[in-house]
Amino acid sequence: MVAQQRVAVLATCNLDQWAMDFEGNLRRIAASIAEARRHGARYRVGPELEIPGYGCEDHFIEHDTVEHSWECIAELIRGGHTDGIVCDVGMPVIHRGVRYNCRVFLLNRRVLLIRPKQHLANDGNYRETRYFSTWKRRRQTEEHGLPAALQQLTGQEGCPFGDAALCFRDTVLAAETCEELFTPQAPHIGLALAGVEIISNGSGSHHQLRKLNQRLDLMMSGTAKSGGVYLYANQQGCDGGRLYYDGCAAVVVNGKLVAQGSQFSLREVEVVTATVDLDEVVSYRGAVASLQEQASSAEPVPLVHVDFSLCCPPGGPFCLPSPAREAFYHTPEEEIARGPACWLWDYLRRSGASGFLLPLSGGADSSSVAAIVGCMCQMVCSAVEGGDAEVLADAVRIGQYSEGERPRDAAELASRLLTTVYMGTENSSQETQSRAKDLATQVGAYHLNVKIDSVVAAMTNLFAAITGRMPRFRVHGGSPAENLALQNIQARLRMVLAFLLAQLMPWVRGRSSFLLVLGSANVDEGLRGYLTKYDCSSADINPIGGISKADLRRFLKWGAAHLGYPALAEVEAAPPTAELEPLKDGAVEQTDEQDMGMTYEELGVYGRLRKISRCGPLGMFRALLGQWRERYSPTEVAEKVKHFFKYYAINRHKATTLTPAYHAESYSPDDNRFDHRQFLYNFRWPWQFRRIDEVAAQAEEQLQGASQVSCVGGRSADLRAAHEAAAAGTRDAALHTGQAAAAGAAS
Repeated sequence: MVAQQRVAVLATCNLDQWAMDFEGNLRRIAASIAEARRHGARYRVGPELEIPGYGCEDHFIEHDTVEHSWECIAELIRGGHTDGIVCDVGMPVIHRGVRYNCRVFLLNRRVLLIRPKQHLANDGNYRETRYFSTWKRRRQTEEHGLPAALQQLTGQEGCPFGDAALCFRDTVLAAETCEELFTPQAPHIGLALAGVEIISNGSGSHHQLRKLNQRLDLMMSGTAKSGGVYLYANQQGCDGGRLYYDGCAAVVVNGKLVAQGSQFSLREVEVVTATVDLDEVVSYRGAVASLQEQASSAEPVPLVHVDFSLCCPPGGPFCLPSPAREAFYHTPEEEIARGPACWLWDYLRRSGASGFLLPLSGGADSSSVAAIVGCMCQMVCSAVEGGDAEVLADAVRIGQYSEGERPRDAAELASRLLTTVYMGTENSSQETQSRAKDLATQVGAYHLNVKIDSVVAAMTNLFAAITGRMPRFRVHGGSPAENLALQNIQARLRMVLAFLLAQLMPWVRGRSSFLLVLGSANVDEGLRGYLTKYDCSSADINPIGGISKADLRRFLKWGAAHLGYPALAEVEAAPPTAELEPLKDGAVEQTDEQDMGMTYEELGVYGRLRKISRCGPLGMFRALLGQWRERYSPTEVAEKVKHFFKYYAINRHKATTLTPAYHAESYSPDDNRFDHRQFLYNFRWPWQFRRIDEVAAQAEEQLQGASQVSCVGGRSADLRAAHEAAAAGTRDAALHTGQAAAAGAAS
């Protein structure tokens, strides 16, 4: 008798879930199960916490959220969705009074197993330990009493709860959840050594620029070491907050990628299937002697036996395993275009708004936002042309098309969804006005050109009537306080006008609803505080608030060529300027980098050292001594670091009012969401700056000594070697100073 080959069709998915939208989330889960069944799959895994939505945050603390999740499970069972297919669903579960982030396995109207998460994400954007506890009883299970409604529906009083695997007639399957893929002692390694052949991961992983390769590398390296099939499911879309979950469901077999879903898509439901040969897993593992040795002593995993086969039945159609393929990665410029575009589309269609209003200055930041909205319209039209009925229905509803009408092209859709307004003053140049108009025309936006000098004059005249004094710009003999106040009033009046237009432009154009105001402050300006509080950067949402100026400049070049908006190239070539001070001979003198006293490149360096490398002022100075050793002297580095921290401290309060922004960069200053730092500082940093000055002086001495030695030797000074000597000296000096301080405290 010939043995039947063990070939299984497995399904994973990207779902565009929405926090607390139980009805919509259930509909999308059911649709994904139905599509998996149509592809012949006998196992389907979905994203983390897919029933309530991953981003519920403090709603997880409410018992209602757990109760409604169980009600959705009952609907899946009652509706026959679990008949003949194992459904792996994510939801919160309370076990013995403790709330866990769980995977719930369903089959044939029964609950097979509840597997709680063992390692929680609790850094960066994640606060899982605020809502959940970890399951600490490794390789143990307990009986979990099901809710009364489930008991009646399934005929079960309870089900296993804990760290276990499902043992089917023909294979063994187990799960890990999101963060567990990233942990040093990842559960999938122990599971693979214990003989588990299929490992799934229901995830809620957000998009961040240049991050996807880390995810795929972990899956491929993990299964390359220990063999096995790895299925990854993810949330895709904006589920109610600053994060965009970028999908990219995947299937990996023995270190090779065999299936990959889209990273950015407007589809609400995307199912990814792969046909896998489980005997290949056995063969792969058996060929590695060290793996065999470790597996022979591995701790066994508790098994829940299930009378069901995951593999294709004997006598059925012959199934060929899915071949290996190369992973697909978008360029960072494509990520900037498509990620925020998808986030904006979700926000627009779920908010009840009828479009966006963007203050378009003709500069790099607001032009990037306009291009991203244009990309959104292109993606919508592409999805409509591809037959996506959901996207078409949303486009018709939001765009307020008449019955039988539909978007003709991206520019026509943009004319309905995007209103841009250039709000100029006597300080604005003809160049920025022309660039704004050209870009709006190329995108297709409904564009307004407005002069606000009369409003500015009304405010300054009111001030003069109140105080008897008229403020003047610096070039007219005014003080720094007058100069800054006159700039800020222009910026703040633009914000007031933007919100007025957003409320009334639909009415003006004979439509209903309202427009969402889009902000355009980049992550570097938020970090430095180089923005006016409550100016036109204060908006409803900001698609570029987590993107650096350097990345935006590269995006503008890319967008000019790939999005069909050539005006972006002119925008990128122009120096960034706020245009809030008087022109000189009709030309702009004021530039952003001169105003800030630092370049955007330097700002990106400061941000990464401050957040990612966790550097305070002294730590940043020491790091930059090495990085900038061929560019600046130690004293120059010290002055730059002190200048950054002075203005960071002065302006930190502005972070409390930053417009909710798309998160794309790991040094975002987003207050109390991603960056938990205070907003009231001693901006003089007396202790820290004094230590920087001491170390800088010691480093200068080291450099001077090294230069003299090399000159005496008849050779030119080797600055690199001198800096290395200085850096070593600062480390020794720091240790010595710390010892001296300790001795002083003791005396």
